[in-house]
Amino acid sequence: MATETLTLGKALNTGLRRALENDPKVVIMGEDVGKLGGVFRITDGLQKDFGDQRVIDTPLAESGIIGTAVGLAIRGFRPVCEIQFDGFVYPAYDQIVSQVAKMHYRSQGKVRIPMVIRIPYGGGIGAVEHHSESPEAYFAHTAGLKVVTCANPQDAYVMIQQAIASDDPIVFLEPKRRYWEKGPVDLDAPVADAYPLHSARVARPGTDATVLAYGPMVRTALDAATAAAEDGRELEVVDLRTLSPLDLTAAYESVRRTGRCVVVHEAPGNLGLGSEIAARITEECFYSLESPVLRVTGFDTPYPAARVEEEYLPDLDRVLDAVDRTFGW
Repeated sequence: MATETLTLGKALNTGLRRALENDPKVVIMGEDVGKLGGVFRITDGLQKDFGDQRVIDTPLAESGIIGTAVGLAIRGFRPVCEIQFDGFVYPAYDQIVSQVAKMHYRSQGKVRIPMVIRIPYGGGIGAVEHHSESPEAYFAHTAGLKVVTCANPQDAYVMIQQAIASDDPIVFLEPKRRYWEKGPVDLDAPVADAYPLHSARVARPGTDATVLAYGPMVRTALDAATAAAEDGRELEVVDLRTLSPLDLTAAYESVRRTGRCVVVHEAPGNLGLGSEIAARITEECFYSLESPVLRVTGFDTPYPAARVEEEYLPDLDRVLDAVDRTFGW
């Protein structure tokens, strides 16, 4: 069995390579994805090996990238669009909401849009304005789109291939601050037998409180669980993985056992994913809860300048403080 230690970025690169090898209808398109290999080098070497007809450098026009991909998808291709940074996706938002999300419904199921929109998202890299955003709620709120996010190299490798193979349009959110973190990746395991794309799972078992997180915050939640264990408190961490459709089966099972729940994400708290998750857990697990569901989120401001990101982004201390407050009820 070929298990290698890869960074999350390299795992994505390898998964994209496998998808290109397995299906001649897969094309990758975006700004600087070809010769440069993308600003984060996620597509490094792919144009060299597959040619500029399948790994396509586009103009700096996000609306044009998505609009072209819609046409390709209708004609039977499986385009994978890279949005260079999360803050650049907004010019394409009209195309995504008005066309990508609605074409299947509008055509009464006759037209499918099998395309993936890759978006590096979140903060933590000291970037300038428009280069750090958490736009997941916009897309998760949009009926007709599926939204997933990976948190470790193994999931990155498998989930990108599963997303490309799907017949539905998928927004694939990549936690850019985790691109360089390493982990084991099983390169031989058949993707068809892998954990389902739209399913959450327990990242660390525990008994005392449940911490729900996704994407870049899964590592933060795991670090908080490690720190809590030193004080004798066992936190169960659930990696949500899929934001639309939102799978909370593992979360419900966990909260019914622990009686306490903290939801963590980088995006602002107002109308964020944490609000929906907290509402659903309260509805489903009301009689099991020992305290209210608490949220640890970014603040209701634009992403700050790089030097004060540490004050904005949820960290280990804020997660542990929320856990402590759940035990105060």
